[in-house]
Amino acid sequence: MAKISVIGANGTIGRRVLDEALARGHEVTAVVRRPSTLEREPAGNLTVTTGDVLDPEGVASLVAGQDVVVSAVGGGDGAGHERLIEPSLRVLVDSLRAAGPGAARLIAVGGAGSLTTTPGKKVWDFPGLPDDALRTMRAHGEGLRFLRSVTDVRWTSLSPAIIIAPGTRTGRYRTGADDVLMDSAGRSHISAEDYALALVDEIERPRHVGRRFTVAY
Repeated sequence: MAKISVIGANGTIGRRVLDEALARGHEVTAVVRRPSTLEREPAGNLTVTTGDVLDPEGVASLVAGQDVVVSAVGGGDGAGHERLIEPSLRVLVDSLRAAGPGAARLIAVGGAGSLTTTPGKKVWDFPGLPDDALRTMRAHGEGLRFLRSVTDVRWTSLSPAIIIAPGTRTGRYRTGADDVLMDSAGRSHISAEDYALALVDEIERPRHVGRRFTVAY
């Protein structure tokens, strides 16, 4: 059993990571700005706490004593993501550095925009992308670029397929590195539930420390 903090546990991905980790018996701390939005009461192996991922002092207390910290933060739109994703990863990394040897591992919920589609092209190069979507993709890209400069903290970034949405936990997925994964019909998709499954699998069986990976059907 691992001690896991899920920051942004009330979001689409965060909620499902929380559910998956709890179902497997892990000890989980749900970190949210407003606990009332989580719609779950502390019980058993679940602790709910208030936290601001941009507050260095607060983040230091959130990562202390944890085995894994999952960053599932989001800003709601492109501008919000720009203000939150990469800056919050910097605060988290600084806090984990300060914690010294034995500090928690960081797993960041990433984006699909920086995945490669064809040589020299990435998802965010698709023509006609809405401005908010493009800004969100770029924000995740900045976060990944920062993480790739980090060598003294154990981190992993998990990019979803191009399409990710609430759905069914099928219990199956494929993994890749930096290229978009497509199914036999040419679709790149995964449910939020199976994304969470893959993330908790990575917590239990680390295979991508210090790098990004992606999951899809």
